This record gives sequence, structure tokens and C-alpha cells, in this order.
Amino acid sequence: MKIALSLALVTASIMAANLVDAAKEAGLKPIPASKAELMKLIDNKNNKITDAKVELGKKLYFDPRLSKSGIISCNSCHNLGEGGDDGVSASIGHKWTANPHHLNAPTVYNAVFFDAQFWDGRDPNLEKQAQGPIQASPEMSATKEHVETVVNSMPEYVKAFQKAYAKDVKITFEKVTDTIAVFERTLVTPSAYDNFLNGKAQAMTKKEQEGLKTFIDKGCATCHNGIALGGNMNAFNVTGTYEFQNVGDFKGNAEGMVKVPSLRNITQTAPYFHNGQYWNLKDAIKEMGRIQLGVAITDKEAASIETFFGALEGKKPAITFPMLPASTATTPKPDMN
Repeated sequence: MKIALSLALVTASIMAANLVDAAKEAGLKPIPASKAELMKLIDNKNNKITDAKVELGKKLYFDPRLSKSGIISCNSCHNLGEGGDDGVSASIGHKWTANPHHLNAPTVYNAVFFDAQFWDGRDPNLEKQAQGPIQASPEMSATKEHVETVVNSMPEYVKAFQKAYAKDVKITFEKVTDTIAVFERTLVTPSAYDNFLNGKAQAMTKKEQEGLKTFIDKGCATCHNGIALGGNMNAFNVTGTYEFQNVGDFKGNAEGMVKVPSLRNITQTAPYFHNGQYWNLKDAIKEMGRIQLGVAITDKEAASIETFFGALEGKKPAITFPMLPASTATTPKPDMN
């Protein structure tokens, strides 16, 4: 009995090792287990991650006063309490305005690993991306001047910036968004999948491993690869036309390329696709097979891949809602117009 059990464990370990090799050959990469190695990937050499910057960036991320109305924060569309997105088909912003292109908010979790930000990939990093939604009229609808006035009006924020940077720091719009980005760089969610690729053969269940094999064999890793299992730019509607292509006017960037969504925590980021028209994950998997790979993914295969996706549910960093500085007489009043 003991011999049979030992042989079974050895066989399982060999199969797991072979699957890890296949995954890495397909371009899949884990989040490093080493904190030092992880920091090399997520840190910004031009604005190093420090505890003081992270804490300040978190406050700014949750502060709705950066918006024109005073009621919308970064967390409104990138809710850290769930999947890091907003859970609606078209994001809602200033004056209850739906995104004019019928786009939803991609998750901010693990966005530090993306090659490009926004669905059209127009910004290269989180620092640049953070500037966009704050100024966009259908989102937070603020100006650079508004943000600078808000932050500089509160002595507690001024002291926090001095602590995080230097006594003579000038609090500009760009310094605010850079600090938000520092916080966002820490929003990494290692999972059982990462433990598995990092050598822990038992980290993923047999069914999850079977799902990973199906994922690779069907060609899903052609686009969903790297650490984020996405986040790069790729052609869309390769072998077919997306069923809901005409919902909204988004057609990708100038070359028709669209950012591949990350599959990390995908079970928590419905609805799916850029315009949020699929709510059922198995149906989304089958549609991707049809329009991107030119293959018919069966119900059984889709269920297997979905089981693998369960192993991508990561451990989110513990985040305590910050107590924000009190407004002062010079803090801009909410403007709903």
C-alpha cells in the first residue's frame, strides 16, 4: 500500500513537472516567490517604492475630493474590495455618465505587469495611466489645477508629501498621480498557480492542472501569457467577429490592436470583453476560441479551463480603508456641473 502510494506521488510529481515545463514553453511566467525578485519587477527606478509613498498613494487612491464632484475616487471604478474593477458593462463617471465608447474598467490588480494600460494601450505605465481618468470628463472630470489645489489645501497631505519625498517637494498634479501609481504597483496577487509554477507540485489540484493543460493545448496562451496572463497588445477578431462588436464604437488602437485582459482573478471581474457583454465565464471562453483561435471549444473543455482559472484567484494585499485628511476653508467645494 505504501509503495503504491509512493509511486502515485512520484508519478504525479513527474506529470506536474512536465506541465510546468509546458507552461513556461508557452510563455507563462509566475509571480516570483522571492520578495527581492518581485521588487525588481514592480519597482520604478525613477520613483522608488517606499512605505511612506505607498501609504500616501493609498489615501489619494481612495480620496473622492480629487474628482470635480467630490464623490468619485480611483476606487469607484477600480474597487479593491472585489476584482479591482467596477463590475458593470460600461463604467459610470461624472454626472452618472456612462463611458461614451461603452468600455468597462480593467482590473488594477496586477496591472503593474501589463505591457500597456487602457484598452487601446495608449499609455505605457501606471504613472501615465493615473493621469487620464482624473481629467477625463466622463470619469472624474477634474483639472490638474483642481487636484493640486485640493491636495495643497490640507496640511496633513502637505506633511505626508514632505515625509514621502522631501521638505521642499512641490506638490504637482504629476507628483500626485505618480504617488497613486506607487500604491498601485503593490497591488499584486500571488496565487496557487504561481506556487505551482514555482515548484510546489501540490499547489494546484489535479482538475486545475488538467485545466491548465487544456488552456495550453487549445492555444489560449498564445495571447494570455507572461506574468499577467495578458496585458499585452494583440489583434482582435482574428478568426471571427465578436458577437457584440457593435455595442459601443471601440475598434482598438490605430492598428486595430486591443489590450489582452489579464486572466488573474478573472472569476471576480465579470462582465467580460471590453464592452462587458458576457457575464458567463464559460461562454466567454468559447467565444474567445471562436474569434481568436478559430477553434470550437466544447462545454467540457470550457469547464476545464474555468476550473484552472480558479487557481488564478490570488491573495490580495490586506488594505485598511485610510482615514483621509480633513478639508479646510480653501479646499474646493464639490461641483456637480
